[in-house]
Amino acid sequence: MNERTASIERNTKETQIQLALNLDGSGLAEIDTGIGFYDHMLHHIALHGLFDLTISAAGDLHIDSHHSIEDIAICLGRAIDEALTSRTGIRRMGSAYVPMDEALARAVVDLSGRPYAVIIADFSTPHMGKMPTDLVAHSLETIAVHARMNLHAEVLYGRNDHHKAEALFKAFGRALRQAVTFDPGRQGVPSTKGTLTE
Repeated sequence: MNERTASIERNTKETQIQLALNLDGSGLAEIDTGIGFYDHMLHHIALHGLFDLTISAAGDLHIDSHHSIEDIAICLGRAIDEALTSRTGIRRMGSAYVPMDEALARAVVDLSGRPYAVIIADFSTPHMGKMPTDLVAHSLETIAVHARMNLHAEVLYGRNDHHKAEALFKAFGRALRQAVTFDPGRQGVPSTKGTLTE
């Protein structure tokens, strides 16, 4: 089996990002985005997805965190897409429910090659650390678009915003782990079209 890895660099006037991803890792993560809460959420994707993930990012945080969060999500989505190559032999779909104390979240992934995202998550505070809560949904949408996946993710209930966001990112990591896993009984791609790349 070939290694399913990708390295992505993005350099603009707003951000400079280096990202490396191994889909067949063990959950090791070295992440420094300059946004502590976002680091925490990305760690959950890696740990619960069993992905090795390295991210080093510098951005215009003196303005706000939007550009950094968005561009890192672009890079992560592109890395997932690149590492999957032809998507041959994968399970393609995955789902997970994750509780975090009083909160419960669900994520459902289809690595269909067709980008679409539905993210339902309401938060009561404007920020968690230096991460605006409205960028939770935007970051997941951006990952989905650039990974060319169908993602439905929802916070079903909860009171604490940290718990709700953490459950959501953990669920995404676990659903994605299922979807990228090889199906031992599968020959070719799991699609009647014969491709998941167009």
